[in-house]
Amino acid sequence: MIPKFRAWDKEENRMIDDYEVLISSDGCTYYNHYEGGLRDLGFDVEIMQSTGVKDKNGVEIYEGDILKLRAIFLAPDDKIGYIEYSPKYGYSIIFEGNRLYRQEYWASTNKLNYEVIGNIYENPELLEGHEK
Repeated sequence: MIPKFRAWDKEENRMIDDYEVLISSDGCTYYNHYEGGLRDLGFDVEIMQSTGVKDKNGVEIYEGDILKLRAIFLAPDDKIGYIEYSPKYGYSIIFEGNRLYRQEYWASTNKLNYEVIGNIYENPELLEGHEK
């Protein structure tokens, strides 16, 4: 699998899809496709990697995405959480109270029904009561 990235441009307050990360001998330099060419964005971005998993609608799930999750064991209510990566647990859904649901469970079972409903940068209001 070729890693996929996107980035939140802090200066322009916008999401940049299909972000490229190029590593040079002097460290990381970040670039993205911009109007037919490459544009150096410097370090004023938040980079998010794809989890390699798609939601029920076929939308790729990235770090920072907000998911609505309906699972039999969480019934009767839908739960809202966001995707976060940690070296210890990998990609996890973080629910209110910092409860963690690791990718090895949510990405491998057919009893779940999860959907990307936004991301933590463009839609923080979706996490009200579930603050990051």
